[in-house]
Order: sequence, then C-alpha cells, then structure tokens
Amino acid sequence: MRDALLATVTEEVAAVQAFESLLVDEEKALIAAQPLPVLPEIIANKTALTERIAALEKARDEQLNTLGFPAGFVGMEAAAADDSQIAEQWALLTAAARRAKQGNNNNGVLIRTRMEYNRKALAALQVAPSKAGFYGPDGRVPGA
Repeated sequence: MRDALLATVTEEVAAVQAFESLLVDEEKALIAAQPLPVLPEIIANKTALTERIAALEKARDEQLNTLGFPAGFVGMEAAAADDSQIAEQWALLTAAARRAKQGNNNNGVLIRTRMEYNRKALAALQVAPSKAGFYGPDGRVPGA
C-alpha cells in the first residue's frame, strides 16, 4: 500500500507542477494587451487540473487511512517520517503547492488591477461633458 501512496503523491506532484505552468501562462495572458483569445483555454485546463488534483488528494487520504494514518497534512507528515521516498515526493508536493498558491495570488492581483483600470476607464467615458463646444453624435457642434 505504501507503493500506491508513493505513486499517488508522485502523480500529485506532476499535476501541481502542471498547474504551476498554467499559472505562468495565465500571468503572461493577463499582462498582455489582448488576453481574451487565450484565457478560456487556460481556464478550462486549470479547472480540469484542479479536479484531478482534488481526486488525487482524496485517493491519498484514503490510502493514508488504509495505512493507519490520519488524512491530510498530519497523516502525510507521519507517513513521510517512515519512508524516505514518500518524504522526498511530499517535500516536492508541498513546495509546488506553495509556489502555485503564490502564483494564483499574483494572478488574482493582476485580475483585480485590470478590473479596476477597466472600471475607471468606463467611468471616464460615462462622464457627461459640458454642452458648450462639445460635438454631438453626428460629429458637429450643436448650434454651430
């Protein structure tokens, strides 16, 4: 059963690293002038990977329980203390998860910044101009 746990954690590492790569792609898209062409595919891939990571975490927790360990972080720490291969993969997983969390937070800041910029630009465009000297929808100054 330890082999199954090791295989699951190894697969989790690969999935979280793939998620990290998607976050880098997402960051590049969010910085680009025109992010819309690539964002839907990135979001779809992130969703699929998130579901895969959740399934792997559930499998890992079940394997931990079968081995007599509690689920989650505490159980993995205990399992890693008894097995150097599991410990190595667990260290890789926790490091990748930390990096992914930071990348996701960074992308959230980029999204909020872009949304704020768009809100301000829209507000500036919606300001009612003074009537004197301002052209109308036909491109002419009224009364001229």
